[in-house]
Amino acid sequence: MRRICLTLPTNRACADTISAMGDEADYAAKNFDVEVHLLILDSSDEDAFAEHARTVDEEQRAPNVIVHHLGEAQQRDFLRQVIHRAGVAKPDLLLDLMLPADVSYGACTNRAFLIASALGCRSVHRRDSDSSYQLLNGDPVFPIHHELMSLGKRAADAANAVSRTELDPEHAHRPVALVGSSFVGELSVDIGEVQRLDREIYYDIVGLWAPGQWPDEKKRQLVDESFRGAGTDTFVEDHSLLTTVDPMRVDMCNISFHHEVYELVPLPPATDTIGSDYFLMHLIHDAKLPGVLHNRNIVNFYTAERRTDPGFLAYQLRLTKFFLSMLYFNFIYDRMATAGDSLLDDRHRVRASAIVEFARESTRLDRGENVHRLDVLDRSYRKLGGRYAEFAGVLASRGRRLLQEAQEDIEDFALLTEAWEPLMRASRTMDVHRSWR
Repeated sequence: MRRICLTLPTNRACADTISAMGDEADYAAKNFDVEVHLLILDSSDEDAFAEHARTVDEEQRAPNVIVHHLGEAQQRDFLRQVIHRAGVAKPDLLLDLMLPADVSYGACTNRAFLIASALGCRSVHRRDSDSSYQLLNGDPVFPIHHELMSLGKRAADAANAVSRTELDPEHAHRPVALVGSSFVGELSVDIGEVQRLDREIYYDIVGLWAPGQWPDEKKRQLVDESFRGAGTDTFVEDHSLLTTVDPMRVDMCNISFHHEVYELVPLPPATDTIGSDYFLMHLIHDAKLPGVLHNRNIVNFYTAERRTDPGFLAYQLRLTKFFLSMLYFNFIYDRMATAGDSLLDDRHRVRASAIVEFARESTRLDRGENVHRLDVLDRSYRKLGGRYAEFAGVLASRGRRLLQEAQEDIEDFALLTEAWEPLMRASRTMDVHRSWR
């Protein structure tokens, strides 16, 4: 029986999501030959954590579903032991990169990868706390159905489980590394208000994640496609496509990875930066590893915290750092696309050393493009007025530091990637139940 990890990283109250994910775990265990480890990595406050614990304790799950609800103290103890066993350089820094004090979308998923490996899982299936499932005739539509139909299979064998194939036959012998879909509902990035206030400013801001040398028309096309997911279409019937999956068509709230990818390369651990957890999508695509794109989209919604003034300022900072990170990631993605098949060894496994090389090379880029990004944001936010103008003042005071942080984030990513294989080896030796008892 294959072990899989269905994981939810959260720092907010989301008992309903935990309950719904428990139902998805039950569905998987009842319909596939799998043992499901439902892993809740919980960084929420004391009251929310207690509510989550009650939800876990009170609900009866299927026999082959095992629930792990871990607070930060348990996660930290586990990480300390793994880092010690791995014998890697800079252990204190690595612990901070794996469990930072600030929000990190990449770091929380990296912890799931390490723990899944320790549990003996062959895949990780990730969901988010600010999302829910679509319904068909009143029943939830679980993405894990498509994920377990194809993930890890040789692409030629997975072809029988999909609606359509657009995969180059040359890659049919490679394993399916990713199965995912997108979302419906609100934009994945909370900038809908900017679009309503001034559409041209919206284009100026969102276009900042494109490479600086792109022509305006190409940037506008990117903006039109950005952060929309699958729109508002309701689920009617299944459709799945075997292909090399376009990263623009999948979202981290609705994705699964085969272990032979995430056990070799981690996600960038940048803090206070949206999009830092999307790297493996690009890597899988550029390395021409097969994937399946399906249409069991998840429903995205915004939590009330984002509507508060502190929540607004925190989110705009994460968005700014995302734009600044793209100076480096656009360079790395370009290098990966050029490398193509050479990113893989003769066993179709990603060569982590290549990623380290590209990341380190990117840190030598001139920051002029990012200075321009900050100038555009300052000008745009001041035009919008109100709390946007207030945030422009924050950027003016922190701009120089943000430029430095963006570069340091990539340096940290390279360091973590170099240490990742020893960390993974060490995690497989752990008695995980004892380590967080």
